Amino acid sequence: MQVNRRTFMGGTAATLSSLALASAFTGKAFAQGADTLRIAFSARGLRSIDPQDSVQGVDAWAIIAIHDKLVDLPRWHFPKTMDELVPRLALSWTSTPDAKKWTFKLREGVKFHKNYGEMTSEDVKYTFDRAIDPKRGNGVLAKFTNITSIDAPSPYEVTFNLKDPDPLFPLGVLSDNDGCIMSKKAVEEKGDKPIGTDPIGTGVYVCETVATDPGQGVTLTANPDYWDTKAATPKLQCLYISDTTARTLALLSGDVHMIEGVRAPGWADSMKQRDATLIFDVVSPGSFFTIQVNTTKKPFDDVRVRQALFYAIDRDEITKSLAPVSKRTYGLNPPSFPGGFTDATVPKEIAYNYDPEKAKALLAEAGFKDGLSFKADTSQREDFQSIMLIIQDQLRRIGVDMQLNIKDHTAFHGDQYKGTNTLSQQSMALPPVPTQVLVTYLAAKEEVKSDGSGGRNMSHYGVAIPGVDDLLAKALGEADLNKRLELVQQIEVKALTDAVIFPVATNGFLIVRSPKVDLGFPVESGYVNWPLSQAKFV
Repeated sequence: MQVNRRTFMGGTAATLSSLALASAFTGKAFAQGADTLRIAFSARGLRSIDPQDSVQGVDAWAIIAIHDKLVDLPRWHFPKTMDELVPRLALSWTSTPDAKKWTFKLREGVKFHKNYGEMTSEDVKYTFDRAIDPKRGNGVLAKFTNITSIDAPSPYEVTFNLKDPDPLFPLGVLSDNDGCIMSKKAVEEKGDKPIGTDPIGTGVYVCETVATDPGQGVTLTANPDYWDTKAATPKLQCLYISDTTARTLALLSGDVHMIEGVRAPGWADSMKQRDATLIFDVVSPGSFFTIQVNTTKKPFDDVRVRQALFYAIDRDEITKSLAPVSKRTYGLNPPSFPGGFTDATVPKEIAYNYDPEKAKALLAEAGFKDGLSFKADTSQREDFQSIMLIIQDQLRRIGVDMQLNIKDHTAFHGDQYKGTNTLSQQSMALPPVPTQVLVTYLAAKEEVKSDGSGGRNMSHYGVAIPGVDDLLAKALGEADLNKRLELVQQIEVKALTDAVIFPVATNGFLIVRSPKVDLGFPVESGYVNWPLSQAKFV
């Protein structure tokens, strides 16, 4: 289905006007002492609660309730220093001076759910051996490639051996939901696929049921034997309501207490008009929205054409349209991350400030004085669709006709991972580890493959054209953080000069909740899921 911004905005307006139907229900009182907290997400249904196989970000809300990590973020923000990381299943950790070996002391007496026994170093080793196994072909493998082996010298001690130094290792894969600790016994007994719907963790909630009806979603029950503070609410229900209007009405009527917000122009303002008491929680930076240009497709093998597209995209217009969730970026790492470029520090030659006349001149120089036309896919999800429709309008101003094909979100990503798109779009939340985005999107070994077995390097950088692998290896081999950040910036400059990837914006993940729900902490930054263990009705 080909669409343009006008038809999309018309549909959005119709959706927003339908909210008036719910005005009579707005502010519906919650029953005091309610035992189930309900949160609804924009998805057709559960994909997997296996931490290492989850390809749908919203499933992580259940994952982190069922499982624990070795370490975690302060609730709820990215730490400014490593000292702020919170011990969880690991009580303490140390590293060798070269930051290539990290040893963790584990908490004793932690029990897996449903009588699967005590968590020990054997389970930690099994979890990460499974994560780094290339035969499994999981989508998170790039995050674990620096781990060469894991040792378990005693039941409550585990050591990670790294290929390259990593002074931020605990803040990376260990604090993300991909690093949740699994039960070796449960996975081996149940099997890889069943564990995705019948998970066994050590978390504050136990998986009670996974409904076949997406509207009923996943029901979790408070773990009575939890090793830390018990859950404040007896039950948590993660629901899947893909239809924007239905999800919105469910919140306004009081049928659910929290929903994934709509990252589309005007939606937040409309919701505030319907009910001024609603609370909007936004994590910043949230997901990095980037566009990668497929350099194997003509005319995008010409750097002048790629640079022309970048100069034609007005990122300020995009972020203003998607306020309050969208914020301006200047490099591949957001300004709040270590080494991230800001408006003041980004080199002029790769700032790509909006300049349609320069874009036209570059196109003319490349032989496209009268413009060009090409096809690209995007997702029906609101943030993808909104951004790409705005870009479609902006490209028209320089004589470029981008014909958009809107696909179901899952099908869109499935095709992209086979290298079919011209301008591939990614929206990914990453930890404040500045090399992570480079490893994920730029490394030659992460090149997308036609059979879907490759990674997220969809520009074919380092394969179709010279890439940054030597510089990246140098950065990953640098134990001194300040020197590493200098190398990270050099890599960003090269990739942006070659115009293979364009950082559009960071889109904070938006959750809208009733004022009757107290999370127990303020939401500031961090991953696009946060703990609900202390959420309660007030």
